[in-house]
Amino acid sequence: MKKNKKSLLKEHVKHIDIKAIDSTQIIDAMRDMSFTSRDTAAAADILNMMIKDKGCTIFLTLAGSTSAAGCMQVYVDMVKNNMIDAIVATGASIVDMDFFEALGYKHYKGTPYADDKELRANYIDRIYDTYIDEEELQHCDGTINTIANSLEPRPYSSREFIREMGKWLVTNSVKKDSLVQVCYEHNVPIFCPAFSDSSAGFGLVKHQWDNPGKHVSIDSVKDFLELTLIKMAAKTSGLFMIGGGVPKNFVQDTVICAEVLGKDVPMHQYAVQITVADSRDGACSSSTLKEAASWGKVDTVYEKMVYAEATSVLPLIASYVYHKGDWKKRKKYEWTKMLDKG
Repeated sequence: MKKNKKSLLKEHVKHIDIKAIDSTQIIDAMRDMSFTSRDTAAAADILNMMIKDKGCTIFLTLAGSTSAAGCMQVYVDMVKNNMIDAIVATGASIVDMDFFEALGYKHYKGTPYADDKELRANYIDRIYDTYIDEEELQHCDGTINTIANSLEPRPYSSREFIREMGKWLVTNSVKKDSLVQVCYEHNVPIFCPAFSDSSAGFGLVKHQWDNPGKHVSIDSVKDFLELTLIKMAAKTSGLFMIGGGVPKNFVQDTVICAEVLGKDVPMHQYAVQITVADSRDGACSSSTLKEAASWGKVDTVYEKMVYAEATSVLPLIASYVYHKGDWKKRKKYEWTKMLDKG
C-alpha cells in the first residue's frame, strides 16, 4: 500500500536537553570501565579541562547529521552557556538542519528500510532513519537567496554571511533558539569552509543567476584567514570535534597557516574527536589526533579519540560538563567583535 506524505511525516525528531539530564554519575562510573565507556569519560574530562583553562579558546567542529538527529539543542546550550567560542561546520549542519528548523520546519522520524522511490515520489529526503520535507528545504534555499539579495554585492566570508543569517532570524525566525541566531546574539563566529555544499549553495546560485553583474559571493580564503586570526589571538586552544572531514582539517590547519604568516603559535593543546571513521585507509575523516601531531597541528598530551556514533555519547559528555558548572567562571571571548573590526 502506497503511503502519502502526511502519513510518512508524522513524528518529528525531538532534541535532547542536557540541562534537564545530569550525566555526572554515569560519566564518573564509566571512568572505571573499559573500551568506549572509559574513552567517553576521558573525553568529558578533557573538554572540562579546556573550559577550566582560563586562556583557552574552544572550537567546536561539526560534520555529519547530529543536528538533524536530535543534538541541535546540545550545541545551542553549549554556546549559550559559554562552553564554545567558535564553530567550524559543514554547510548542511548549519543551513539544512539548524537554519531550516529556525524557519519553523522539522526533521521527522523515519526508517532506514524505507522504499526510497516512494519517498522521492512524495518529495521526502532521507538521512538514514530521519526524513526531511524537500519542499520545505527548497523554501530554505529560497530564503538564502532572499538574504543574499538584500546584501551589498561583494565577497563575504561564510562567517560574515552566516552572521547576516543570524541577524535576519532575529526578526524573522519561527523557532527562536536556533544555533545560527544564538551565535549571532553571543558573538560566536560560525565558519563553513564548504558553504556551497548545502542549501546555501542553491540559494546563492539562484542569486548569482539573477544578478550576473553584481552579486554576493563566498570567499573561502577569507574564512581561512579569519579563523587563523582567532588562533593567533588566542593564548591557547582546544578542539571539540564531532565527526571529521573539512571542518576538522580546516581548524587544525590554522597552526600551519599562522606559521606561513610568520607567526609562532602553539599547537592546539587539547583535542577530542568523536567519530566512527577508520584510520586504516589513511583517512579517519582527516587523520587521527596523534597523526596530526606529526604535522604540527595537535599536541598529544590531552587528546582523545572516541570511536562512537556521536548521538550516543555527545549528550553524556556535554551534560557532564554543563552540570560541573566550570563554564560559569569562563571569560567570554566574543571573537566576532574582533573579526568585524577587520
